[in-house]
Amino acid sequence: MASEAFSLSPTTADPPQHSTILITGGASGIGLATALYLHTPQYNNNVVVLDRSTSPPPVEELTSSSRFLYVQCDVTSWQSQREAFSKAATHFGSLEHVFVNAGVAEMGEQIFKDHLDSNGELQEPDRRTIDIDIRAVGDTLKLAVYHLRNDNSENQKGSGKGKGGSICMTASLAGYLASAGAPLYSAAKHGVVGYLRALKGDCAKVGIALSVIAPGITLTAIILGRKEGQSLQDWGKDMQNRGVPINNAETVALTVAHIFGLGMKANGSGYLIQGNRVKELEGGIAKTREQWMGKEMLGLFRGGRDAPLFPNKL
Repeated sequence: MASEAFSLSPTTADPPQHSTILITGGASGIGLATALYLHTPQYNNNVVVLDRSTSPPPVEELTSSSRFLYVQCDVTSWQSQREAFSKAATHFGSLEHVFVNAGVAEMGEQIFKDHLDSNGELQEPDRRTIDIDIRAVGDTLKLAVYHLRNDNSENQKGSGKGKGGSICMTASLAGYLASAGAPLYSAAKHGVVGYLRALKGDCAKVGIALSVIAPGITLTAIILGRKEGQSLQDWGKDMQNRGVPINNAETVALTVAHIFGLGMKANGSGYLIQGNRVKELEGGIAKTREQWMGKEMLGLFRGGRDAPLFPNKL
């Protein structure tokens, strides 16, 4: 039986407390909403925001706080991310939770529209969506796992010395049900879900809870298709009137905080967010395998899944 959809509020999200949380792409949208909620004084969390912007978000409650650190970072650069994580861990002593959130939307039509270079030859596609939404995600995952395993010398977990912690990645509804017109974005977000499914077992062995959120359309600056001069809020109302479920960034932020608060109970989970309602998907998908694989294929899969096919598996 699949889980039921539910709602969250600031009083029911039950976030972590007295922890250090790092957020990529945290200067606006979902990332900023998450930073603001987790930084709330009653929770006493340290919040680190990584973003490509040269200056932190102009929010006084963050910029004036000793529990907040802003680090300019280009997530497509390994060196930039590595240095940013190091600054965060050095500044606060350790990291407990990482929100892998930085992302972009589809960068124009790359498959059917033919762009020519200065020589009249077919131009190389714009791969920024792939570079940011999946390649950079892999780098952030590597750094997050490294720091969660090694930043603290107490309570050994697995082969590292850290206390473990949580990693939540921003996928998308497009990571489960691909969006027509956004093939690169959909492929990248399917890849994020693939990371979850491939790594959840090994992450659990080293004390790390790995999860994804899969928001549907959320009112943030990366939304495409607004008319000239149309505000984000007016666009959202227009879409709602057309039957499109719309999320607020704050609801997505509450979901991330809720996931971090669950600790290891959240490992392997994938939370769909539509119309400000939340539902866990991965458990239901696993329970219905026989329906979509068939009994024979499921049996064959189970018969061979413990074979030593991949020597890098923990």
